[in-house]
Amino acid sequence: MIRNLLLDWSGTLADDLPSVLRAVNGMLGAAGRAELTREEFKARFRLPYTEFFEEMLPGVSLEELQRLYLAHFPHVHEGVELLPHAAEFIRYAAATGRRMVVLSSAPMQHVAAQAQALGVRDAFEVMRCGVIDKRTEIHTLLAELDMQAAETAFIGDMRHDIDAGKAAGVVTIATCTGYESAEVLLTASPDMLVQDLARLPTLLGGLEVRDVGHPVATVGALILNRAGELLLIRTHKWSHRWGIPGGKIKRGESCEQALIREITEETTLKLSNIEFVMVQDCIEPPEFQRSAHFLLLNYVARCQDEAPQVVLNEEAQAFQWLPLADALRVDLNIPTRILINECVRRGLVP
Repeated sequence: MIRNLLLDWSGTLADDLPSVLRAVNGMLGAAGRAELTREEFKARFRLPYTEFFEEMLPGVSLEELQRLYLAHFPHVHEGVELLPHAAEFIRYAAATGRRMVVLSSAPMQHVAAQAQALGVRDAFEVMRCGVIDKRTEIHTLLAELDMQAAETAFIGDMRHDIDAGKAAGVVTIATCTGYESAEVLLTASPDMLVQDLARLPTLLGGLEVRDVGHPVATVGALILNRAGELLLIRTHKWSHRWGIPGGKIKRGESCEQALIREITEETTLKLSNIEFVMVQDCIEPPEFQRSAHFLLLNYVARCQDEAPQVVLNEEAQAFQWLPLADALRVDLNIPTRILINECVRRGLVP
């Protein structure tokens, strides 16, 4: 049963080939090299892209290649469209409770802006972009997200995507909508080959909503600074509403160990005076990006730092420190509002 979908971006979900070709030809032209036609580019381009550029622009450092590419790329989302059937497939995957993650070699600033402009950014739990070699990164991604290989498929349009999927032991699905032809893709021996994404819902089980497994135990904390202000973060996973930082408990961790690790990863803050508050049984939360059942272990804690510096990871988009009255006026997700109200009732926040 496929519960998790890793998706390439360029050529799998989005048609960015004209913009990519324009950027590459700008780099070649600036170096005095002949530009490539669309067909020449598709015939020669390969991943990892460092191998392609070593052939086309030998001796140029990775940092310089990345700088030149960004400089010659047109407006990050201008002219980029979703490929046929991509929007329908994303809706299908969300409706059937499947987790979706982007694993792409394209720069993060490009993919995130394009996904936002195309109205699909909120569909993805994580976007792991700017990846040079997916064959190594996929292992880290699966471990971080606690995804079982047997329950995961990687959908991509290039042999490198298929090789990465095979390296991780996931189901590999090649789509003929992008940078490599069916004949080329078949040389990588994907588990499935589809003309486009239209047939995948049938292959993955139609519109039946799948059993998404046991409840997931998570930890989170309402964090106060020395001024008594509350830390709130905004994340696409909760429909861009404000909430608290936290995450899943890993096997072998105590709840408090998991809380400290998650807060460090998501904010870099160090906690003190950690106090357990409540458990919330969060079944099919309407604000969450996908079908889910969480057991939310909620804490309240103080920030150790006198002048706390919050550094967010990719899971959140913004943060703010607010007094209690102001915090209650913002667009909070439901579990966070319940936690704050309980802390107020018990006198745990000023």
